[in-house]
Amino acid sequence: MESIALTPTWKVLQQHKLDLSRVHLRDLFLNDPKRYDRFSLEHDGFLLDFSKNRITQATLLLLLQLAETAEVKLRSFEMFSGDKINITEKRAVLHSALRHVNHAPIFLDHHNLMLDIQQVWQQMRQISEKIRHQKWLGFSGKPINTIVNLGIGGSDLGPKMVTYALEHLAPENLHCHFVSNVDGTAIARTLKQCNPETTLFMISSKSFSTIETLSNALAAKAWLLAHTDEKSVAKHFLAITAKSEKARAWGIAAENILPLWDWVGGRYSLWSAIGLPVAIMCGMEVFQELLAGAHAMDEHFKTTELTKNLPVMLALMGVWNHNFLHMPSNAILPYCEALKYFPDHLQQVDMESNGKSVDILGREIVDYQTGPIIWGSTGTNGQHSFHQLLHQGTAKVWCDFILPIKPIDDFGDHHALLTANCFAQSQALMQGKSLAETYEELLSQGVEHDAAAILAEHKMSSGNKSSNTLLFPKLTPYYLGGLIALYEHKIFTQGVIWQVNSFDQWGVELGKVLANQLLPAVKGQSVEGLDASTAGLVKAVLR
Repeated sequence: MESIALTPTWKVLQQHKLDLSRVHLRDLFLNDPKRYDRFSLEHDGFLLDFSKNRITQATLLLLLQLAETAEVKLRSFEMFSGDKINITEKRAVLHSALRHVNHAPIFLDHHNLMLDIQQVWQQMRQISEKIRHQKWLGFSGKPINTIVNLGIGGSDLGPKMVTYALEHLAPENLHCHFVSNVDGTAIARTLKQCNPETTLFMISSKSFSTIETLSNALAAKAWLLAHTDEKSVAKHFLAITAKSEKARAWGIAAENILPLWDWVGGRYSLWSAIGLPVAIMCGMEVFQELLAGAHAMDEHFKTTELTKNLPVMLALMGVWNHNFLHMPSNAILPYCEALKYFPDHLQQVDMESNGKSVDILGREIVDYQTGPIIWGSTGTNGQHSFHQLLHQGTAKVWCDFILPIKPIDDFGDHHALLTANCFAQSQALMQGKSLAETYEELLSQGVEHDAAAILAEHKMSSGNKSSNTLLFPKLTPYYLGGLIALYEHKIFTQGVIWQVNSFDQWGVELGKVLANQLLPAVKGQSVEGLDASTAGLVKAVLR
């Protein structure tokens, strides 16, 4: 397999970047009144404006050629077909099957996966309706009204993000908490808000051996047993896992165990029974609508040509900014309070998927940048925090602005103000304000010449900063599902271009192994064999 960086297209893009080095975004807009029409796409209510990237038509054609060289379409066909594209773990990557709401058969190793998936949907419906209709009773006969999800990584970030985003669809008499951190403060503060008579704990762990999750589960179990006996555990715990025998041995009733499969990666498991908190809080119909939105985006990604493909275009803008304009980080900026946890979710999905330094065959250390740093926060909070760095700092960042056109809650001019701020930020990043413009503005305000010359240096903004803007009608379950799937496919496309395996995470595994090895030392046993720094830190803690 030839390195993508050695292909003719990559080399032409490197030269093309030099040709554009002195071109300002402001001039690109001035010279092309139809630039927005040329560099924006619409599909199924989504609108992606990528015109505020430092590209020309020639850039776009070269990037599309790069996607063809990397065989993005072929690789996506292999993924949807159930080929074992996760080659290090010899697994298929079929999270898209979990949202295949048209029920058509999907075969893996001659077995129709949809039979298993539909059975889980039925189990999720039964559990969620039992709780929502106050028929799931705790040990004292009171109905369950509080859910505590015990998971970490994909078993926490995805369902937490969606449950928070769709909180407005949940009844007031149901409450949901998420505990992931192994720091005892996390579980302790959550339990203070719970009544043991009416709380149901969900242990979400594919392996049922995740140390953080099981530590929190044991703490929850001890808390419950302080108020009742061992026989009551079955009424207050359920598990979502691929290891049902471990869950049963832990004490969970067989009927309260929902399955996972090895062809579902943790960071893509929201669409599985891991999404049960969404079904409980908002109803199974809402969860199915979430799946439908994601499935629609799957079909768009799978069937639409590259030139009109939303995930592909978003991916190509990222490749251009990251690999050729040398921007190491991508800020995710949802102008929607309900999407508060969306940057956190994407941070895991993107950085765990494409944070790799060896090619997919394991033969070569790549000599180009792969996954970018993903971070962000909701607008307008970020404007009074880190946006200063975006506008005038030295760090190179490209931004994704995300905005629903209609609000969930309509209070006077709130949403108009939010929208204006969103558009103003991308506009300011694009056009900036030159030193001459700033100087003249200060003079018009009555500032003296010498003072204006000095102050203008501080107030000017260079602009020419890249960004994408993504609009959709409203944060409904359907559009939320589509939004998440759009970014999943964008990440997949970039992984294909960078020639990495986007579906393993061996770097995460190393930390887990070392933590288990260190645990005896931290508890006071021998520190022999540790490096000097780690041994010194352990001794300091023990003192």
